[in-house]
Amino acid sequence: MVIGLLAVPIIIQVYLNAGLAYRLSRKFGVAWCVAAPAALIGASHFFELSVAAAISLFGLNSGAALATVVGVLVEVPVMPSVVRIVKASRGWYEGNGASMPVKGGKLR
Repeated sequence: MVIGLLAVPIIIQVYLNAGLAYRLSRKFGVAWCVAAPAALIGASHFFELSVAAAISLFGLNSGAALATVVGVLVEVPVMPSVVRIVKASRGWYEGNGASMPVKGGKLR
């Protein structure tokens, strides 16, 4: 039960942050090849560092350590679904006339 109370808000936050970063990238004309990683970085919570900090500060059996471990266990399977969504929505993203990479790696 406690794990569910921790996991549900983390899942919501991952999708919310990824969606916000992705939509703002589109609004500001960022190329899809930059917006896709931006969505993933925006959704990431860097739980690896949080786990180390929580265990060292509060101990292995603390609620903080449990919350950060649940965060890692939730974030890892959710991130591939964010990748799938971003890849599937490329046509929608580029339909707005956002900058696209051209030959030579330069953006239009």
